Amino acid sequence: MESARAELSSVSTQLEDITIRVVAAARVFEGEGREDIAHELFEVERSLRAASRRLHRATR
Repeated sequence: MESARAELSSVSTQLEDITIRVVAAARVFEGEGREDIAHELFEVERSLRAASRRLHRATR
């Protein structure tokens, strides 16, 4: 059970890192006037944050 918790903790950290990278990319596209792509990436961010919250709840 502890190894599973450790693995899920690692996944949680990776999700946060990916979320940060997606937001950074979205801001670049937003700055280049590509709001269409930025919008989609911000939607991805919301989904990743929701997944992170669910993962956190599952491991409490």
